Amino acid sequence: MTLIDTTERTARERSDERIRERTYPAISVTGPMRERFEQVLTPDALAFLAQLHDLFAGARYDRLAARLRHGYEIGNGHNPTFRDDTSRIRERDDWRVAGAGPGLEERRVEITGPTDPRMTINALNSGANVWLADQEDATSPTWQNVIGGQLSLYDAIRGQLEHTAPNGKHYTVTAERTPTIVMRPRGWHLEEHHLVFTDTHGREMPASGSLVDFGLYMFHNAHELIRRGRGPYFYLPKIEQAEEAKLWDQVFAFSEQYLGLPHGVIRATVLIETLPAAFQMEEILYELRDHCAGLNAGRWDYIFSIIKTYRGRGSRFVLPDRNEVTMTVGFMRAYTELLVKTCHRRGAYAIGGMSAFIPNRRDEEANRNALEKVASDKKREATDGFDGTWVAHPDLIPAARAEFDRVLGDRPHQLDRQRDDVDVRERHLLDLTIGRGITDAGVRGNVDVAIRYIEAWLRGQGAVAINNLMEDAATAEISRSQIWQWIRQDRVTEEGSIITHEFVSGLVDDVLASAERADGDRFDDAAAVFRDVALSSTFAPFLTTKAYATHLVERR
Repeated sequence: MTLIDTTERTARERSDERIRERTYPAISVTGPMRERFEQVLTPDALAFLAQLHDLFAGARYDRLAARLRHGYEIGNGHNPTFRDDTSRIRERDDWRVAGAGPGLEERRVEITGPTDPRMTINALNSGANVWLADQEDATSPTWQNVIGGQLSLYDAIRGQLEHTAPNGKHYTVTAERTPTIVMRPRGWHLEEHHLVFTDTHGREMPASGSLVDFGLYMFHNAHELIRRGRGPYFYLPKIEQAEEAKLWDQVFAFSEQYLGLPHGVIRATVLIETLPAAFQMEEILYELRDHCAGLNAGRWDYIFSIIKTYRGRGSRFVLPDRNEVTMTVGFMRAYTELLVKTCHRRGAYAIGGMSAFIPNRRDEEANRNALEKVASDKKREATDGFDGTWVAHPDLIPAARAEFDRVLGDRPHQLDRQRDDVDVRERHLLDLTIGRGITDAGVRGNVDVAIRYIEAWLRGQGAVAINNLMEDAATAEISRSQIWQWIRQDRVTEEGSIITHEFVSGLVDDVLASAERADGDRFDDAAAVFRDVALSSTFAPFLTTKAYATHLVERR
């Protein structure tokens, strides 16, 4: 009997024993069971999820509480700083991260996208080095998408994924070598309401979206991925403190032991996409060092985090129109250069972010503009020392690859480039001066994009092309949080419009009046969600949390 057979038999025996004796902890399914869902939500897999929640759900709540405390401190005037209590970690030169696992040695172009069957096949055929299989910001967390995405990944890993669209078009994987899959689970703050965890005291609570996404993928695919010469790899989103990275490391170590895998076979790449995390990059790498492959500059969520963090701190923390906050402004340059320096000092890959521009095959001028903007963005990243980058569309891969080829040549990375010329201080990360203003078009664009994205999100789409830009939850968060801040900080546009609740509410009405309505659209719901997260007196930390609980949860 093999090790995996023994592990699965042992897990099955524990699950059967709990069912017979009705003991806890346990995970129960409250969402509807659809076609093939039973292949993912097996008794053994649910037993594994129950163990993850039993061991780590409490620590997860502790970490979320710490986020709230830290955010409250910043809101009351205490700026984030490089931590004194962890200075010894930053000062030591005797540690490195695990680095690339099999199949992650070269990451010069990574494609991102949701995990529905069609997008999965397109990503696998794209020619990218890595596919970020996104169960987070590019996926609307409907019950169908959550479990359907797991099925897509299960089939893709085993080379058995096919898909026929409603129009009859058939999709198959034709690439001889497919990208290495790196799956992104939901962040620590998100819940999965279609699964309920019952603890040892019989108390029920929604499952953690993070542990569900990670646990199901890990349980079903880790051994198969290793057998095929790769491994279980993950992108970790929304981390704010090094202790959150440590929690993930503990989850990884337990999972490896539970499934009979060698310690360190998991590899994680952490998205630095919150302002607090920018001050703790070395600490995050250190806490994950046995499982860490690198860091990624998650630019859009990083901008959102800055707005959210400083939303009530006065006019000098107010950013201008969203399209003016580019990667070349001072605080964004400081953040990305520090990331490259930190990664290369510790043997970690530095992966660049995603330009929002996407090609348009029906508009030659728009297509040319997108390719030029993406090429410029990737040239900057490659020149700065990044080892790879993200794109959101297969047509952008050649442009991105060309810029990295010019710098890397035949090398798989540029970890030897230490960036000793970079000296980023706290003031550089917090200097939000841009010198541009807010325009009527900027306000109107934020309202329009946010409502149109939320409408698609409510219909189950997590990545949406709007005005030749790829919008996801992060860019929608920027749009609505800027509106909230501009109203509270009494901003006036360059044209003289005072940004008030009434002014924005009128723009919402304009968007609804101009929207192309159809049977089954969700524009009215989207407008209600937007008003709740952009016009309310209190600031919602994430637009998706309440919208998910209100609109996406299916009740039996």
